[in-house]
Amino acid sequence: MAKKSVAQRRLTKLDVYLYIPNIIGYIRVLMNCFAFAQCFSNKQLFSVLYFVSFVCDGIDGWCARKFNQVSTFGAVLDMVTDRISTACLLVVLSQVYRPGLVFLSLLALDIASHWLQMYSTFLLGKASHKDVKDSTNWLFKAYYGNRMFMAYCCVACEVLYIILFLLAKNETENLIAVLMGLAKHITPLSVLVGMSLFGWAVKQAVNLIQLKTAADVCVLHDINKKQSP
Repeated sequence: MAKKSVAQRRLTKLDVYLYIPNIIGYIRVLMNCFAFAQCFSNKQLFSVLYFVSFVCDGIDGWCARKFNQVSTFGAVLDMVTDRISTACLLVVLSQVYRPGLVFLSLLALDIASHWLQMYSTFLLGKASHKDVKDSTNWLFKAYYGNRMFMAYCCVACEVLYIILFLLAKNETENLIAVLMGLAKHITPLSVLVGMSLFGWAVKQAVNLIQLKTAADVCVLHDINKKQSP
């Protein structure tokens, strides 16, 4: 009898943990830990490591599809890594800019909208939180329905945060003053910030829509439970 091929044999937990995209995910976690350990002593190194980790977010998704290694664990690892790394950067920005509440509010919106979206996905029995085909909001559908548009908004958001971090010279920077200073002169940096601001604004709008839509799903689930015999 011929030996079973690797594809035919029964998968073990270790097999899934050692999927290529999941290994990339572990590397991202380690990279972010090292990056944040260096964030105040070496801003340039932090920015490079943080952005490389962010780029790996796209690479692990490609690997998952390429090698047929899509997994629920990998999807959760990916989202948790994204949310925690962005949250940590927003906390750092809240310490070097005034008013710091702006960044803490963005952190709260990001975490709440994605958590509710994931929970509502499970309630609806969907395979992915990006499945919004039944949504009536055009921006929400455009964001999750167009991979390139979503990638632009995500990259723009992270690039804006990294630029703001690099521009901060002390722990009492005024956010409005820094942005107004960039707007006074047309430079490659100001153009990049302007392009990033648009993508950032779209992503925050999507987060708000996502928060409300997911909350509605949870409320409707409660109503249906109460009304069912």
